[in-house]
Amino acid sequence: MKGQIMSDIIDSAVLQTRATALIDLALKAGADQADAVVVRGRSRSVSVRLGKVEGTEASESDDFSLRVFVGRRVASVSANPGFDLKVLAERAVAMAKASPEDPFASLADGDRLAKSYPDLELFDPTDVSTEALTAAALEAEEAALAVGGVTNSSGAGASAGMGGMVLVTSHGFSGAYMGTRFGRSVSAIAGTGTKMERDYDFDSRLYFADLKSAVEIGRTAGERAVARIGPRQVPTQKNVTVVFDPRMSRGFAGHIAGAINGASVARKTSFLRDMMGKPVMKAGITVTDDPLVVRGSSSRPFDGEGITGQKLSMIEDGVLQHWFLSTSTGRELGLETNGRGARGGTTVSPSSTNFALEPGELSREELIRNVRTGFYVTELIGQGVNMLTGEYSRGASGFWIENGELTFPVSEVTIASNLKQMFMAITLADDIDRKFGVAAPTLAIEGMTLAGK
Repeated sequence: MKGQIMSDIIDSAVLQTRATALIDLALKAGADQADAVVVRGRSRSVSVRLGKVEGTEASESDDFSLRVFVGRRVASVSANPGFDLKVLAERAVAMAKASPEDPFASLADGDRLAKSYPDLELFDPTDVSTEALTAAALEAEEAALAVGGVTNSSGAGASAGMGGMVLVTSHGFSGAYMGTRFGRSVSAIAGTGTKMERDYDFDSRLYFADLKSAVEIGRTAGERAVARIGPRQVPTQKNVTVVFDPRMSRGFAGHIAGAINGASVARKTSFLRDMMGKPVMKAGITVTDDPLVVRGSSSRPFDGEGITGQKLSMIEDGVLQHWFLSTSTGRELGLETNGRGARGGTTVSPSSTNFALEPGELSREELIRNVRTGFYVTELIGQGVNMLTGEYSRGASGFWIENGELTFPVSEVTIASNLKQMFMAITLADDIDRKFGVAAPTLAIEGMTLAGK
């Protein structure tokens, strides 16, 4: 794998040359401006179940996208390697000339383009063979099955891959970066008959050496599954303190990121669209976004438009300070991009990078101890979140908290509130894991409704 990966890096120069030629042909065909992107991906994975390999997969792709501007008209096309550059460029320009005008679409301003960009150490050349992936997956599953009370396996997996982007624009930017990703996962089943319970563990890192061991992942998955045996339903009640396990709090932080995305604000589909400069979370809470974290899971030396973003406090001391903005979204809102443009196929949309709900001062144990009666959530079910109104209602399972301790497992309940109220009722622990692209610690939210039996 190492040799293949290293040759792929060298080939980035070839991709940049091809993208530059595509831009030149687009300008000759009548475009006023253009940019070309190549998204490169290489991955391999192995899945096993009950000691046998169930599947191996390998994929390679270099996806080209060309975006052209003719006045205020814009069009985008995409293609795989081997396409005719001239035909693609001419087709894109013809499409743009036939498109309606978009008053906000254009390349980023030239003075905002990155003249240089940092090495964020996103690439690990570690060679991980298919045999090593298989061994890790089998080891993780074996460790899960060795936990007392575990009766079956839903399977385990291991993966290794790389991805990156080449970007060339008609007004002077040319750059490329590559990153790696390694992963391990396992899902265990405990109990028998109609009383079986399932749980999982996984890890995903940029650097192979940073991965949790296969044995640790397997053991954790098994122990989590066993702990869920014999769940109960609790009575319907109001004003419940709900504590989110970090696996769930990362998803909750994702709701914050979605609510402050400039594209949602421009479409008027965010419940925070009128809250800039106002308190949206409890005082003392800070939410950051930083694309320049060395070895960060979602780091990027420049965004999908060639701009190097900076660390931002999106919410500071509870007050909303920024939206995520690309050039076109910023212009639609009367603002400037903050380097959060992300390429998605042929489009550019704002997105978060290394997004973090910054931790509090309590340990996880202290936070739980402070909850006299409550619900510790380890799994959420369904998509019952309305980002237009903030209404929140999701199926959940986890453990009941009594006198500050986790007591018995709970399932088949629903927790509900409104994100506006939830944001104002958060208490944060200090156990954040910043190696995830969306990071958040254990958190408690007071005043939720729980629907049970």
